[in-house]
Amino acid sequence: MKKLLTILFIGATSLLFSQEFSMDILKNMKPRNIGPGGMSGRVTSIDVVTSNPEIMYVGTASGGIWKSTSGGVKWEPIFEKELTASIGAVAIQQSNPSVIWAGTGEGNPRNSLNGGFGIYKSLDAGKSWKSMGLSKTRHIHRVVIDPTNPDVVYVGAIGSPWGEHTERGVYKTTDGGKSWKQILFTNSKSGTADLIMDPKNPNKLIATMWEHKRDPWFFKSGGTGSGVYITHDGGENWKQITEKEGFPKGELGRIGVAIAPSNPDIIYALVEAKKNALYKSEDGGFKWAKINDKEDIGNRPFYYSEIYVDPQNENRLYTVFTYINVSQDGGKNFKELMPAYGVDNGVHPDHHAWWIHPTNGKFMIDGNDGGLNITKDGGKSWRFIGNIPVAQFYHINVDNEFPYNVYGGMQDNGSWRGPAYVWKAQGIRNSYWQEISFGDGFDVIPDKENSRYGWSMSQQGSVVRYDYITGNNYSVQPTHADATIELRFNWNAAINMDPFDSSTLYFGSQFVHKSTDKGLTWSVISPDLSTNNPDKLKQGESGGLTMDATGAENHCTVLVIEPSVLEKNMLWAATDDGQVHITKNGGESWTNVAKNIKGLPENSWITQIKASNKNKGEALLIANDYRRFNYTPYAYRTKNYGKSWERIVDENDVQSYALCIIEDPENENLLFLGTDDGLYISINAGEKWTKWTEGFPTVPVKDLVIHPRENDLIIGTFGRAAWVLDDIRPLRAIAKGNVISKKLELFAPPTAYQSETQQPTGSRFGADAMYQGENRGRGALISYYINNPDAKKNDNTSDTNKEEKADENKEEDAIASSEGSDEKENTVKNDSIKLEIFDGERQIRTLKFKVPKENGIHKTTWDLDEKGVESASRTIKKSKREPSGISVKPGMYSLKMTFGDIVSEQKIKVEFDPRLQISEEAINQKYNASKELETYQEKITAIVNQLVESKNTTEAIKSQLTKEDAKKFESEIKSSTEISKEIDALIALYLGKVDKRQGITRNPEITVNQRFGQASRYIRSRFGEQTATETVLMNQFKETFKQAVLETNSFFNKEWLNYKSSTEKIYISPFKEIKIYSIK
Repeated sequence: MKKLLTILFIGATSLLFSQEFSMDILKNMKPRNIGPGGMSGRVTSIDVVTSNPEIMYVGTASGGIWKSTSGGVKWEPIFEKELTASIGAVAIQQSNPSVIWAGTGEGNPRNSLNGGFGIYKSLDAGKSWKSMGLSKTRHIHRVVIDPTNPDVVYVGAIGSPWGEHTERGVYKTTDGGKSWKQILFTNSKSGTADLIMDPKNPNKLIATMWEHKRDPWFFKSGGTGSGVYITHDGGENWKQITEKEGFPKGELGRIGVAIAPSNPDIIYALVEAKKNALYKSEDGGFKWAKINDKEDIGNRPFYYSEIYVDPQNENRLYTVFTYINVSQDGGKNFKELMPAYGVDNGVHPDHHAWWIHPTNGKFMIDGNDGGLNITKDGGKSWRFIGNIPVAQFYHINVDNEFPYNVYGGMQDNGSWRGPAYVWKAQGIRNSYWQEISFGDGFDVIPDKENSRYGWSMSQQGSVVRYDYITGNNYSVQPTHADATIELRFNWNAAINMDPFDSSTLYFGSQFVHKSTDKGLTWSVISPDLSTNNPDKLKQGESGGLTMDATGAENHCTVLVIEPSVLEKNMLWAATDDGQVHITKNGGESWTNVAKNIKGLPENSWITQIKASNKNKGEALLIANDYRRFNYTPYAYRTKNYGKSWERIVDENDVQSYALCIIEDPENENLLFLGTDDGLYISINAGEKWTKWTEGFPTVPVKDLVIHPRENDLIIGTFGRAAWVLDDIRPLRAIAKGNVISKKLELFAPPTAYQSETQQPTGSRFGADAMYQGENRGRGALISYYINNPDAKKNDNTSDTNKEEKADENKEEDAIASSEGSDEKENTVKNDSIKLEIFDGERQIRTLKFKVPKENGIHKTTWDLDEKGVESASRTIKKSKREPSGISVKPGMYSLKMTFGDIVSEQKIKVEFDPRLQISEEAINQKYNASKELETYQEKITAIVNQLVESKNTTEAIKSQLTKEDAKKFESEIKSSTEISKEIDALIALYLGKVDKRQGITRNPEITVNQRFGQASRYIRSRFGEQTATETVLMNQFKETFKQAVLETNSFFNKEWLNYKSSTEKIYISPFKEIKIYSIK
């Protein structure tokens, strides 16, 4: 936010360099998506290229659009950089499948839905998108393309349930989206719930209008704006279907319609009314009759009210709701198609999207709150797609294990625990995630004393004490001592742990509850902190025509409880109706400071309060008001216990409303902000915000945590699962304000762990259909900032988004050897970076790599090894790379990075695998034995190199003599051949004989290398102190080495000297024999 006065607590240097800060600096510092994909998220729309059904497009509630070109094996997100990630409809132009339409804004108006920004169009199968308008519709539920004229497109805009607005209804374009005309509108509360086209007459459309309104505290479905409308002239004229045509009398609610492709005169309508029922027309919509009003037609019409007809069978009908029911008799009777619970092959309930192949009714795709499923046999068997990670996290948390785990609750998908990274091969698999409790998941609090246990929540205040290993969970939901008092819990209630006592918990209803025994008993420590407005306490009547009292509209409740980490008994508490309270005495008295927050609409939703860990009385506050059709972002800071508040985020800073915020625990200038459209960063305490656009998509960011030990930013998204931005120390350094102007800055690296690794669980080879969350790289992760004056501007050809693995040969091969003339050494070059590692004063490693083509923050890796020696080979190696050696011991090491004439230095700590315990004596034994072996390896290499060089000499002599005069030098040639064979025999002592047979061969003779390898494997892999086994193997190697050296020395002292002596006597005249010619 631009301010007239400079904020005093922002350092001058921060202001100086913040103007240069941009995402260009951070483009190679990308978060990792860690999943899970096994518990996916809500799918809202499906379309498939009918001419090539291997190509599929899937729209999600808040995770963008996903595409598969392999029939659902592999998936990629293709809607990453647009203004919204909420998709209501996806439609393919089947005459040209490269043209894709995407209507944004989910059309299922639950309490946690996300809005959109109109309609988008792609001309290249989703590679790029262009906004085509209708941004004020907020939610588009249907897109229908005229198959005979693709420039004609119809849009069914359901509109926002949060407000009354006229930008809703049916829209039509006749010029491919350049312009739009609203062709059906009933009132400002009503939008299009369904829109279908007659497959044989593109001018005939059926639209259902739905009047509905959602408030934070109430939902009403039904009104005079609802109804079914039919047009036969492309929307010029519409006829409403009423009781005269056979529809029910009175107000109507949400209506789903379907037309039979094999007989378009057959039309079905699932009608929400005083009595919900299925209606059918057999004359193209002129007359209707009720055919079924039993419960098997569906439930909860506000959330799902859709029906589909088999393309080949007009009597086979699917109703899509909590479950999928199928009718074989035209809707008179239904039965469940696939089970959800109580079976081993269940499919997630709560269905929203359904696709049937137009010529093969057995091929169907289902989209539900848990992801995507595909059947090819009419629903007898289903394949779950487990690699679309679109989970909607409400909250995120971490523990302090090694590796640490990420916790969170998902919309409709329970509470989960999974690793931020794994010390295993490959990525973070779905099998590494564990569901720890059921229901709609919200906050999860791992017990600091033992993270096997903790507390997890679900709707209406349900909270359990969990045991993630055994599943021995039990309820600890607060109760009230007075049975006449009814507790009100928000859908997403407040919970927190006291920072001074891990046995003390706080929980929010309309009161603040406190437990000092881990939730077994509770006391109330506050009065009702909400407005307690009786007009907002009628949740039992919520729903409209169909009751839906699930607790989603519970209001006047405590949303936030935030204890201070600096002051015991000091707490913040905030509500969903805009009240902000503070207590400094553990709840004995409370002060309401809400009226001090200037510019915030009264009774706004207070989403978060984050108490400072640096200054008493300081806190950050996030509020939003989109549930009352106000999409303005609000973020504030107080430094005086709420007596006054400074606004640090407004509509000029970000694109959408704010959801969460966190301040770096070490640098108050570094802030991260989560909004409905993504992640933002500020390096000057909120003076300026920059959207994180590199490696991170447009997606609602609901919660943020900075890991206290590893300094990672964990990002909980509402639509793209969980992400980890490894090691924010570079950002912390930039926020100090003295980095960007430098040519080189080596940042303080995280502790490097010498971790043991294992193969993944379940299967070694995951192929393409298995989800693999991106794992953290191994070794020491070293970040640095480079500002190369020679860097090419706007060079998009570089591939510096990948870590420069300094130990690999790809980059060092391109760098000249450090050996060279004095003149070269004195020339300052900006084409490479050198990283030197020191153990005290001893230099143990030198790594070189190319300078990245782009300036900014980059990463490289040290594999925690010392400089090694070359291994023996039958060819003479002249590597430009420094060979890798043995692993270093745990301890502190120095890093020295050089770029041109600039040097930057840091310390790095190396620790042994924290999951294991090993004595210092054992570490020293392994290290010393490994170093001893390394000295032998160096000798072996030198000996073998000498033998190879000697053989090369004999072969060269043999070749020269043969070329000169093979007959004359027959004896000498024979001698060279014999001596060469003797050398081969000696090399075989070390490396084994050359076996030219094809296939896998084995040397029966024991070699020096075999003895060396066996001793090395035992010594370097054994855990704990060295045993007699290692001693025996080392002695066996030494004895074999000794015998080989004796034979080698004997050869060079006798046979080689004799050969050398005789060969040196050979004289080859440089003159050729001449011929004397006569003159006649």
